[in-house]
Amino acid sequence: MTTTQNSRPDPAGASGPTGRMAPTGDPETPVGAAAPIDDGTAVTGGAGPLPTEAGQVSEKEARQVAEAARETAWDRPSFGKELFLGRFRLDLINPWPRSDPEEAARAEGFLGALGAYLDSEVDGAAIERDAHIPDEVFHGLARLGAFGMKIDRKYGGLGLSNLHYCRALMRAGSANPAISALLSAHQSIGVPQPLKMFGTAEQKQRFLPRLAAGEVSAFLLTEPDVGSDPARLATTAEPTADGTGYRVNGVKLWATNGTVATLLVVMARVPAADGRRGGITAFVVEGDSEGITVERRNTFVGLRGLENSLTRFHDVYVPKENVIGGEGKGLKIALTTLNTGRLSLPAMCVGAGKWSLNVAREWAADRVQWGRPVGEHEAVAKKLAFIAATTYGMESMLDLCCLLADDDRNDIRIEAALVKLYASEMAWKIVDDLIQIRGGRGYETAESLAARGERPAAVEQLMRDLRINRIFEGSTEIMHLLIAREAVDAHLSVAGDIIDPDAGLARKARAGARAGVFYARWLPTLAVGRGQAPRAYAEFGPLAGHLRQVERASRKLARATFYAMSRWQGKMERKQAFLGRVVDIGAELFAMAAVCVRATAERAEHPEHVELADLFCRQARLRVDELFTALWSNTDSVDVAAAKRILAGRYAALEEDVVAPPAELPWVARWQPGPSAVEDVRRRIPPAG
Repeated sequence: MTTTQNSRPDPAGASGPTGRMAPTGDPETPVGAAAPIDDGTAVTGGAGPLPTEAGQVSEKEARQVAEAARETAWDRPSFGKELFLGRFRLDLINPWPRSDPEEAARAEGFLGALGAYLDSEVDGAAIERDAHIPDEVFHGLARLGAFGMKIDRKYGGLGLSNLHYCRALMRAGSANPAISALLSAHQSIGVPQPLKMFGTAEQKQRFLPRLAAGEVSAFLLTEPDVGSDPARLATTAEPTADGTGYRVNGVKLWATNGTVATLLVVMARVPAADGRRGGITAFVVEGDSEGITVERRNTFVGLRGLENSLTRFHDVYVPKENVIGGEGKGLKIALTTLNTGRLSLPAMCVGAGKWSLNVAREWAADRVQWGRPVGEHEAVAKKLAFIAATTYGMESMLDLCCLLADDDRNDIRIEAALVKLYASEMAWKIVDDLIQIRGGRGYETAESLAARGERPAAVEQLMRDLRINRIFEGSTEIMHLLIAREAVDAHLSVAGDIIDPDAGLARKARAGARAGVFYARWLPTLAVGRGQAPRAYAEFGPLAGHLRQVERASRKLARATFYAMSRWQGKMERKQAFLGRVVDIGAELFAMAAVCVRATAERAEHPEHVELADLFCRQARLRVDELFTALWSNTDSVDVAAAKRILAGRYAALEEDVVAPPAELPWVARWQPGPSAVEDVRRRIPPAG
């Protein structure tokens, strides 16, 4: 095997932590999603004139914008943070958290009513066929209170916990994923969540009752030439001369719910001035304000019922009372909102896993080939086992994150990001296996199956609908880097100045002293731990061995990270493949811990869950072993060198003999400031009759 790194399966030693973590690729983040860090290369790409504060930014400046938006305090415990530091703090998740019984009973009543409505009144196949959620469905969901699931009851909402909110999204998505996307974008990243966390009492009273009653909201950050790099944000909010508000100008792309929303969260750049800090700021904007034009409804390979827009702002007046959290706080608000907002996406992935398991199980038991049900053939049996175990793993991670978030005594920024990353990747593998199990019927549309009298299992639709989840709310590549940055935060806090080129000798000296104290205490803890004791975690019965493995692997991961930081120092931010594997190992360990604690807590009511947890952990341990090997035995450097040659056109001859996309069109559409020159295509839901 050709490798580019020395083989060190369990490195330790040396000193000197890494520098600031910043991505260098450009994985865009469409469909209303937000992943606010990227490379910051100063390329305008035909996006039209940008304000002075945006566009021409260096990589360093882009990194500084991302750093300034981070939450820097760790004033609450985090299981994920400790895991990456080699500290297996099982006490933070065990015993398994529980919901308030009274609130759970109230939520179950709503979930029952929602399920009955979806079963009897919503035609998911029609939404897929027509690419349109009917007005009547909006009205029905509003009557149930589905648009106010996360809004406090004093504002007319249901005030559901994160756990029951995610279960509602799971149920809605099983009827049609566009419905769960509608509800999630409205509540998880739309107006309700930022106002809940950062809004004034007056803002909450003015806007939340409207949203709880059924008005729809949207979140507008992404622009035609700004995906994950907010330092280049071009939409401006100029303060008015009379000081009463702002004039917003710009174009926003991929706004989920943008064609139907009556209230918008808009991220725009306020120019800095004397006495004004300026910066990227969050505004609540009335969707019908003069100067707003919905120029396009975007269409995608999946989620055909999604109401997603290209929206232009031209001299749109926004009163100063509509600023959320203060000027310059927009990106911090976006990041903080997403800490819990990201939980909605894995809820839909878990729902997809459950649906896939049902279809795979019934089909594999019914379909007979070579004299046996196909599920009894080992090739298919392995896929069935993977789907069942992984669905249990995803659900355990999600439920744990929701319960920790509901407790409000935990910092779940790492855990929420891990479950988003893990569930979106694993759900994609699940649907790929499901299609393989179904064979030709997996590739066939539900309508075609029904036309010849077969059960209309919409597997190919599920594949199309799931694919966006690896990009939604932070692409996999961005999530790897975001989590990696948080995972090494403790190191940067004590020693980051050592390799910061802008740090003077005094700062470096102080950092060296802090680092010496920190590492003198920390490094010895990575040598020996509870996972090496043969009887450790005995209270978990047959799952104890898996928890011992998690504890040992956590320390091994911390040693590997420390060695890499010592080896590459400031260059580590460029080692994106390595960082991705570190995060993937952490995700697997988090999932293993979650399933073991959950299965043990539920073994009296569901003894079969212990079997699922054991199955999942056995599979996960193999994946972890492969990832540890790949940390040091890989072709990363060779691949990067090859990519540079590819970009330079060295292998362009390989592209011959195909019809390529038309070269006369730009990759990023050009836009110019000013009034819209096209017809407004917004859709307004009429009042219920």
